[in-house]
This record gives sequence, structure tokens and C-alpha cells, in this order.
Amino acid sequence: MLRVVIKGRVQGVFFRDWTIQTARELGLNGWVRNRRDGSVEALFSGDPTAVDEMVERRCRVGPPTAAVTALSAFPSEDDPGQGFKRKPTV
Repeated sequence: MLRVVIKGRVQGVFFRDWTIQTARELGLNGWVRNRRDGSVEALFSGDPTAVDEMVERRCRVGPPTAAVTALSAFPSEDDPGQGFKRKPTV
């Protein structure tokens, strides 16, 4: 299970909706939310290969209108819940 923080032009560019759709396609559990500092934070849980695909191949690029400049990923023990959802901004 990985928590990621994605920086760049990632708010107002469909990033959260794209993340939800992509994570569901990969069969992942977790959540995504905007942060007040302009970044996007997400928690991905599921098959390690699918988590790696989501973080390393997809989130590093994002949807077409995004411009990812940095991505930090670290292990997490948080409860991902069932399915993949949007959480409120923090």
C-alpha cells in the first residue's frame, strides 16, 4: 500500500476523476484528494504490480491536461476501505 503526493499542475485538470477511473480499472482500493497546497494526495492498495503501474507509469504523467513536476511515494498503514473514492480537500 502506497500513499503518494503529486505536485505540478494537478488541480483543476481532471486529475482526481482520472485517478478514480484509472485506479478502478486496475482493481485498486483507496482514495484521492486535493490538498490546500495545490498538490494531489492518494492512497493505493491492491495487487503490488497494479499499485506500481498506477504510481510509476500513470500518476507520474497524469491526464492529458496535467503537468506533473514531482511525485513522492511512501508506504502507508492507513485503511484504504473498499473501492476507490474521492475524499475532501485537506
